[in-house]
Amino acid sequence: MRTLLTLLLALVGANVAAQPAHPVILVSIDGFRPDYLTEGVTPNLNRLAAQGVRAEGMRPSFPSITFPNHYTLVTGKRPDHHGLVDNVMSDPAISDERFTLSNAAAVTDHRWWDQAEPVWVTAELHGVHSATMFWPGSEAAIHGVRPTIAPKFDGKLPAAQRVDTLLSWLDQPGQQFGFLTLYFDDVDHAGHSYGPAAAETTEAVAQVDQAIGRLLDGLAARHVEANIVVVSDHGMAPVSTERVIRMQDIAPAGSYEEVVSGSYAGMNAVAGKEQQLAAALLKPQQHMQCWRKEEIPARLAYGHNARVPAFLCLADDGWSIVFSDKSAAKVKGGKHGYDNALPDMRATFIAAGPAFAPGVVLPVFDNVDVYPLLMRLIGVAALPSDGDITPLLPALAAGQ
Repeated sequence: MRTLLTLLLALVGANVAAQPAHPVILVSIDGFRPDYLTEGVTPNLNRLAAQGVRAEGMRPSFPSITFPNHYTLVTGKRPDHHGLVDNVMSDPAISDERFTLSNAAAVTDHRWWDQAEPVWVTAELHGVHSATMFWPGSEAAIHGVRPTIAPKFDGKLPAAQRVDTLLSWLDQPGQQFGFLTLYFDDVDHAGHSYGPAAAETTEAVAQVDQAIGRLLDGLAARHVEANIVVVSDHGMAPVSTERVIRMQDIAPAGSYEEVVSGSYAGMNAVAGKEQQLAAALLKPQQHMQCWRKEEIPARLAYGHNARVPAFLCLADDGWSIVFSDKSAAKVKGGKHGYDNALPDMRATFIAAGPAFAPGVVLPVFDNVDVYPLLMRLIGVAALPSDGDITPLLPALAAGQ
């Protein structure tokens, strides 16, 4: 019933809610650790935090990787509930393809995304126009709806051009946007290649901060007072070839199918080999712990979705799980995806604008709580989710 109603509302362009007085700009800096703000290269982000709110950190959802957490931020649901359980996954109900970040057909297929409804879909259905300068899910017609503007992801587009493109949307005559997104991946790429403490990563942090300054200057020149919410999806931990777990030495050959590896490993048993694989994995292991999906600890809120592999092995912080010696030799730089409670996985939260009180520092909170905040800012009722706005209420200005 909701799908039919939402399609009808979209078709008639129902304006059942006014555009918010101040546009909301959600900015993601992929892989940005909170401690990057202390390295002396982020004057614009630090200025934004001083004018508004920052958190000591934000806990990502498990697994602490890109697509699952970006979708959590805009739906308020844990990956187990919104269906984007990994960057790589299969679905028994979608047998014709495998979801990967590079699979354009999968990324644009609404079936992978329809287990939840992101901010922009609900906004559009209530007459609040949205524009996404990249965000996982924005290229698919989720529940039949896409943002008013949503270009295809282009990883080669420089950060400055991403900012200028978003600003150009604000210049369109007769068009107002209540919700916009902006995404930077420079810091994550550098963190993976060189590690979180490397000079190259610090340089990437500085470059993205300059892009934030460009955004702030562009808004000021246009006299646009926006509520800006800056987040990251996860942190980053240093790894090395000296901290490698060789799954090929643990799981019997021919007993498993690899789904994903790295900071954690997802595996399915070959038919008839379930007990053999379980016996090998579920005994005590060095630097990792393995579970059947239905026995994953409740604190991870993971394992009930049909897309989660039958077995999950989670490495200790900074260790890497590989399935071949060739993969072991390539371990370098940094990884994420570890236990979401680890400090290394902590994400960033900064917010400023008319809706926020100045000089507030929030304690660590869960990233599912960002969604109800965004919905309040755009003036549209939030859908049921795993999030709770209560931890963020001290950040809001009086009357918000």
